[in-house]
Amino acid sequence: MNPILLNFPDSFETPRFFVRAPRAGDGAAVHDAIRKSLPELKPWMPFARELPKAEETEINVRQAQADFILRKDLRMHIFHKESGAFIGSTGLHRMNWEAKRFEIGYWCHSEFAGKGYMTEALKGLIDFAKNALGAKRLEIRCDSTNHRSRKMAERLGFQLEAVLHHDDLSNDLSEYRDTCIYAAVC
Repeated sequence: MNPILLNFPDSFETPRFFVRAPRAGDGAAVHDAIRKSLPELKPWMPFARELPKAEETEINVRQAQADFILRKDLRMHIFHKESGAFIGSTGLHRMNWEAKRFEIGYWCHSEFAGKGYMTEALKGLIDFAKNALGAKRLEIRCDSTNHRSRKMAERLGFQLEAVLHHDDLSNDLSEYRDTCIYAAVC
């Protein structure tokens, strides 16, 4: 079946969060979070090599909305239920729809880091992947020197399956880096 024809929810809830597909207009909140979190994001996230313009962020959000509808990429935005604050982004990427394999990505607004928010949101995403999409394999890939990401994968019960040596360049493109592949079989 063509993935475009798959019907599944575009949102889910956890005890503290409402997590949903991007929507036009989300750009302002996303841009503010990137701006305030740039020092923490810059070493790891290609979109944070330089602060994008607000308009570029809104364009990116609208493209992500379209990609969700077309089932090319399933980015989701995390909002606090009580305050409505934008907490960060997560999603399922580089999907193999036939094998039901998905790669999890995520980043957190630095003002909300260290409070267990991302752990809760990712547990919700894992449940969403299993229950709404029938996921059979989930992966988290990260730079071997990104210790916070590695700890997150381990906290979620993912197992380190491989380290790909000199698999990529550092985000500033200055040196080769190893990529860790963590996986959970559902």
